[in-house]
Amino acid sequence: MKILVLGGTGRTGKLVLKKALKKKHQVHCLARKTERIEKKDGLTLFEGNPNDETDLKEAISECDSVISVLNISRKSDFPWASLRTPKTFLSDVMAHLVPIAENQNLKRISICSAWGVAETRNDIPKWFRWFIDNSNIGMAYADHERQEKIISDSKLDWTIVRPVGLSNSKREERIIETFDTLPKPNIFISRHSVADYLVDSLEKDYLVKKKVVISKA
Repeated sequence: MKILVLGGTGRTGKLVLKKALKKKHQVHCLARKTERIEKKDGLTLFEGNPNDETDLKEAISECDSVISVLNISRKSDFPWASLRTPKTFLSDVMAHLVPIAENQNLKRISICSAWGVAETRNDIPKWFRWFIDNSNIGMAYADHERQEKIISDSKLDWTIVRPVGLSNSKREERIIETFDTLPKPNIFISRHSVADYLVDSLEKDYLVKKKVVISKA
């Protein structure tokens, strides 16, 4: 499989690149600062902006699937830190990506969203809803919802993955898949597990046109 990865310089995105290459996939990665990515066999780097149609068209050429681990980033992890990216960055990228993918007959796409987006908002702890409502964390959740709408309205074979709180654990984990609130998810999952799940999701037919919350069992 030849996969275009967006967001490959992020903490989870770097792991997606590693997992995809380990599984012997051919990988294209579009990033604004490719010097932050280690060069490896099977990996083709494209320097550019994911929000630029020309850059997207070049990077997606010959690919048959896409994984997006893009996010709205802040200048620090402080919830009230100012944004580094535009507040509509995710939905803007997806608005460009979907028609390009459809025109090239690319079918499979998986995106990393978040637990608490859209109809899962009432499932998350009250204290975290407060942060979403009262800090700049909410900007990301609002734009995740917008990009989910764009992709779910598309003709693509999409999967929307909504991980719970992310940890940096490297231990092997069994994953709980939650569809329509059942079974109830746990609070944490490792970035390593999310990366594995995103790569594997491209080959799982039961996840086509599904929104799934994933957590550590």
